Amino acid sequence: MTNNARVLIGRHVDELDTPVLVVDLDQFETNVASMATYCRRQGVNWRPHSKSHKSPDIARIQLAAGATGLTCAKLSEAEIFADHGVADILLANQLASPSRLEHLARRQEGGRIIGIVDHPDALAMAARAGQRVGVDIPLLVDVDIGMHRTGVQPGPAILDMARAIEAAKGVRLVGIMGYEGHVLTAHPAAAKELAARTALDHLVHGRDALLADGLPCEIVSAGSTGSYDLAATHDAITEIQAGGAIFMDAMYRDRFHVDDRFGFALHLLTTVTGQHADHIVTDAGFKTLSAFHNEPRVLDRIDLDFGYLSAEHGVYRLKAGSSGPGIGERLRLLPGYGDSTTVLHDHFVAVRDGRVERVWPLTARGALS
Repeated sequence: MTNNARVLIGRHVDELDTPVLVVDLDQFETNVASMATYCRRQGVNWRPHSKSHKSPDIARIQLAAGATGLTCAKLSEAEIFADHGVADILLANQLASPSRLEHLARRQEGGRIIGIVDHPDALAMAARAGQRVGVDIPLLVDVDIGMHRTGVQPGPAILDMARAIEAAKGVRLVGIMGYEGHVLTAHPAAAKELAARTALDHLVHGRDALLADGLPCEIVSAGSTGSYDLAATHDAITEIQAGGAIFMDAMYRDRFHVDDRFGFALHLLTTVTGQHADHIVTDAGFKTLSAFHNEPRVLDRIDLDFGYLSAEHGVYRLKAGSSGPGIGERLRLLPGYGDSTTVLHDHFVAVRDGRVERVWPLTARGALS
């Protein structure tokens, strides 16, 4: 933590310079406990995706609550969390660089970082890297269960890839994974459940094929915040990667219809810097807040509609009959999508009863390789 961050502790939230990313500690802790408890009751492991926070401090809280490890998107990100004591990490992104794979192999000495593969060439690179270093890199078969982004096709290709991993030197098979991201916006609930079940069944069939062939399948990984309950209750899923539920945001609630088990723990505090006949302007633009996936929402007020974001300005339209907030007033904004907002900031300011209790750096921010 920097000295500038330390001086924030103990200050009242009204004293904070804006724009600033604020975490409601009571709600955050409730969300973490709710997800951990839900997974425990369903008999699945919780391996939350770190992209929602990029913070080792938050990772430690998740692990203390019962998470069995983390999911990361990039090796450099995984290394940061490993250096901060996270001993079991899923790198849910296929590496296609001999140098990065050799680095992954060397990192096995300090803990398990599991890779994924969906192509023979990537497998061959991983195997050569493992052999050069003298370790077996743990791997999952990545399965395309409907997202049509990455993964082998469901069916015989799963078993073929699993057999290839098992036969190769320098790697070892630990299971399979898939992502049902294409079902998240399905509605009503019955349609979403059917779509998710259909997608996740591909992993069930894959697991069964591996086990019938005498192959190991320790891990069957899937699930996001938008479908956490459907994945956690599905046969064969051993762990879910849901990460964003610890904060929640407008997209999870409005477009993915995530239930109110999780409340809004993250908001962006902004100041009104301009007042006009039909709109107001704030000091939080797209360098502070993302509106790409979903529009942010103004909390605590019903007289403002989102207009647009420019680099350093947020524009909100006044509803008919409203004079709106005055210059200098502060607004709380619910991020449209937390993952693409948090990475714009250096730290979270965690508040309880109106006072800053903790400051959590986003240590893995910018870890892109």
